[in-house]
Amino acid sequence: MLTAVEVTFTCADGRVLAGDEFPVPEGVERLGTVVVASATAVKAGYYHRYAAFLAANGFDAVTFDYRGIGQSRGGSLRGQRIRWHEWGSLDIDAVLAWALARADGLPVHLVGHSFGGFGSGLAGRAAALSRILTVGAQHAYWRDLRIPGQAAHWGRSLVTLLLVGVFGYFPAKRLGLMEDLPAGVALDWARSRRDFTTAVKGPDREALLAHLAAVTAPLLALAPDDDSFATIPAMERAVAYTPNSPARIIHLRPEDYGEASLGHFALFHSRYRDTFWEQTLGWLKDGSWTG
Repeated sequence: MLTAVEVTFTCADGRVLAGDEFPVPEGVERLGTVVVASATAVKAGYYHRYAAFLAANGFDAVTFDYRGIGQSRGGSLRGQRIRWHEWGSLDIDAVLAWALARADGLPVHLVGHSFGGFGSGLAGRAAALSRILTVGAQHAYWRDLRIPGQAAHWGRSLVTLLLVGVFGYFPAKRLGLMEDLPAGVALDWARSRRDFTTAVKGPDREALLAHLAAVTAPLLALAPDDDSFATIPAMERAVAYTPNSPARIIHLRPEDYGEASLGHFALFHSRYRDTFWEQTLGWLKDGSWTG
């Protein structure tokens, strides 16, 4: 795997995030930059192999941890006032600013997984993106889930509310899950609304709406058809937030990848290097999708 360079990104509110840049190796034509935005509660390291693949194929790739996560945790999560939308409006925005400043006139694209795909539109600088590719992007609104999943979601939400009340954050690691979540992010997830932007009020909401409306990059929204979170209604809801971005939704069949199931997380695993990863490369290069 290509060697990454550690980088930092300073957000508009002064918070500093940690990340990694995978530069295009010498001898490979540089085609642009791809910012890779993570799913909720997933460390950026999960996407490093994919980022290295992009770099080997001509795209400088940038990964990063959101505030409160991984290398950007910032100490104890108790008392940290972090909201879910800030991962887009502040964190993704800061990384895009960094990438755009170093683009040298080449396009900057974004690949976003789960919230990373949805949250990209909340960033003011998303208006400067050339292409957006999302995988399983949605914001966990319960009515978009299939009927069996709705009850499970409410159960998870209740547990989240209780544990945040006890610990002051969501202790995912204690439960054998992924990364711990700041209280505000966990509560926003548990209470996710039909209209995500109504979780904030006044000028902050107006700013989010303006950012979403300013996105014009072509958007390809993908998810396996057995993804319990990114159902067709959830994906349609997500792309509707950026009405000026021409969007295409594709549900992927696990059997086309030699699998009985793919779910919400599998596609960034390196075993899909010669299949799904190559497909995403075509989209990033020229907007084509084969499959």
